[in-house]
Parts: sequence; C-alpha cells; structure tokens
Amino acid sequence: QVQLVESGGGLVQPGGSLRLSCAASGSIFRAYAMGWYRQAPGKQRELVATITSGGITNYEDSVKGRFAISRDNAKNTLYLQMNSLKPEDTAVYYCNANIQPSLSPRRDYWGQGTQVTVSS
Repeated sequence: QVQLVESGGGLVQPGGSLRLSCAASGSIFRAYAMGWYRQAPGKQRELVATITSGGITNYEDSVKGRFAISRDNAKNTLYLQMNSLKPEDTAVYYCNANIQPSLSPRRDYWGQGTQVTVSS
C-alpha cells in the first residue's frame, strides 16, 4: 500500500521560509507527476506547484519566484521550498502523486496535509 507523508509545516513570520517534504512509501513501481496543493479556511483546494518525473515544473501565479518545487526520484520524495512567505500563504498544504504501485493500478495519492501559518 502506498502512503504519502508530509512534514515541515509550522508557524513562520511574514518574509520567512519553510521547506516542506513529502515522502512516498510502499510498493512503488514508478512515480509520475507530483505536486503540492493547499487549502485555506473557507476556500477550495488549489494547485500550488507540480513537477513531472523529468523535472518540468509549473507554478500558480501567486507563488512564482517565491516557491520552488523539486523531487528526489531515487527516494520518491517531493519538496517545496517556500521563501518570502506572506499571510495569504497560510493554509493546509497537501502532497499529491500519480503513482504506479507494484501490484495495483496507477492512480493519484494524497498526503494527510501539513499546516503552514504565516503570522507575526
């Protein structure tokens, strides 16, 4: 069974930085596109950034130039470096991965979420 576990969230002051990690574990044959999403209170979940298995990235406009998504394919781990954080970045951040397990069909998996709070 495949699991995604996020870490690295917390409380940070405006202008600060955080680095989120998402480790995929289980019987993984191959991980395809991976991404970060976020959901603020009272709002719908939105895309933050995605990265293909080949390293092609895509960012939501409000985070361009401030956030950087990366991955370590050997470790099946996804990262999100967040710099110049703003109060409006406050949300629960979710990891998403499209994975081909060893013995079951390819599908999307989600992590449990990690809280990021930007406040002075």
